Amino acid sequence: MAGQDTGADTSDGTAAPDPKRWMALLVLLVAAFMDMLDGTIANVAAPAMQKGLGAGYSIIQWVLVGYQLAFALLLILGGRLGDIYGRKKMFLVGVLGFTLASLGAGLATEPWHLVASRILQGAFAGIMVPQILALIHVTFSAKERGAAFAMYGGVAGVAAAVGMSAGGPLVEWDLFGLDWRLIFLINVPVGILGLIYAPRVLRESKAPHALKLDAIGGVLATVALVLLVFPLLQGRELGWPVWGFVAMVASVPVMACFILWQKRKIRTDGSPLVELHLFRIRSFSSGLGVSLAFFIGIGMFNIGWTIYMQVGQGWSPMRAGLTSLSFALGAFLTSTLSMIAWVPKYGRKVLQAGAGVVSVGAALYIWIAGEYGSDVSSWQLVTPLLLVGMGFGMIAAPLPQIVISEVPYKDAGSASGVVHTNTQLGFAIGGALVSVVLFAGLAGNTATAIDDQSPALRKELVATAALSPQQADTAVTAYRTCSVDRSKEKDLSVAPRSCTSEPLLREDKVAAVLSDFTKDARGVSFAKSLQTLLMVFIGVIALAFLLMFVLPRRLRDSAPDAGEPESAAEAAPAP
Repeated sequence: MAGQDTGADTSDGTAAPDPKRWMALLVLLVAAFMDMLDGTIANVAAPAMQKGLGAGYSIIQWVLVGYQLAFALLLILGGRLGDIYGRKKMFLVGVLGFTLASLGAGLATEPWHLVASRILQGAFAGIMVPQILALIHVTFSAKERGAAFAMYGGVAGVAAAVGMSAGGPLVEWDLFGLDWRLIFLINVPVGILGLIYAPRVLRESKAPHALKLDAIGGVLATVALVLLVFPLLQGRELGWPVWGFVAMVASVPVMACFILWQKRKIRTDGSPLVELHLFRIRSFSSGLGVSLAFFIGIGMFNIGWTIYMQVGQGWSPMRAGLTSLSFALGAFLTSTLSMIAWVPKYGRKVLQAGAGVVSVGAALYIWIAGEYGSDVSSWQLVTPLLLVGMGFGMIAAPLPQIVISEVPYKDAGSASGVVHTNTQLGFAIGGALVSVVLFAGLAGNTATAIDDQSPALRKELVATAALSPQQADTAVTAYRTCSVDRSKEKDLSVAPRSCTSEPLLREDKVAAVLSDFTKDARGVSFAKSLQTLLMVFIGVIALAFLLMFVLPRRLRDSAPDAGEPESAAEAAPAP
């Protein structure tokens, strides 16, 4: 038998629906939530990990980047492995590996141990995640697929926000004395349950015709992605070296070689890593364009707003996390509604309306950041975050189904890998833009904020710290230099040499006066930098809005081969 279908063949030539399909969806969604949660929650817990392991800043960056890089590199290959060897089988391999790697990360006692575990986590997530979209695509009929993808989109939006909102409390509560370890160990019982129930409710599916693994294509795709993604992920940490830009440029000819090799594979044995004919499908190619632009913007927003709250405003991880709950609520409210009720009726207009709602929320955020500076409260951010979350749900929930709605069942895994790789690339570019847009202007904004403070600060130092006017001038100059130098550091918690070289800054009375002024200057400078970032964010969302006009006006009622999922003549229930 060439492959197994998701249902048995019936007399009318269509596949009988899998009676366990909704239980299967629950297992898939829990796995998706586990992965998406882990991709964001570690960012919030990074300072606690650094302190707990006594690790350097660069090591902790690798804890975060290692996961993202391994995940991005394995997605396309992982998707094709599902088409070849079975999506259920590869899903279980991914869940098992992800669970064991999570256990390793939670038990890590050395920085290298944690880095290695996180890289393995990302690699196995790259095998597990493509099977989720593919299994949903082949398990559900066209009529039910909208609801299934709506739930998937909702999980995606909520997991990203919950990762940021739950990370803080989990670390601060220090449950069972596990501190940051709990964010990884919590995956273990979830993964075990998935390994118990998934074999019982998932049916195997694979491409109906025997395919060969494209090893050379896998190597070329991996090299191209490393050359492009690694400099984006590590650009700011490494100081944007020239070789990084050379690597990104070099990724273009490598990708061209990959495409040429895929064409040769199509001619010779029909087993390419990526079916190039997918890009001739309008919903697939245009959906990828919209997805890339949208997630570049969302990557910018999520990272920028988190830095603004925790570094700029000095909020605790718990406060920042609880503030972000309004984003999660907004995404939850609209994600299911958009797929079940709105998209079937209004089509791509729902996504365009979502882009408008996101832009309104970002514009309101710009106004609030400028109006309140360092005195902004959590309650003032509820409305803009709610609006951005609602717009996010209206776009992120329908996109996966739109992109693969017309993909042949046999290529579901490959297509799913491309979709997720595209999303990861968007996040990587968005993160790089945060470094360019937010941090590039931070030093200048810090200097301006302190210049505005200087007259009041001089008076306060003379009156409260009993400094002479000349000493006050010296202290203000040293304080300005220290603050500007600190804003240029890769790790903003590091005190540069200029902050310790002036004895006046270390005097208790002077330090007490500078404390309030430092908080205000930092809040104002980050607010101005965030305003610039959000303006760019609105521009990127506007680009996504324009690209949405290329999307089909409506989703197809059925996939091109919906009447013959996999190989109806050979279909049989999995044992």
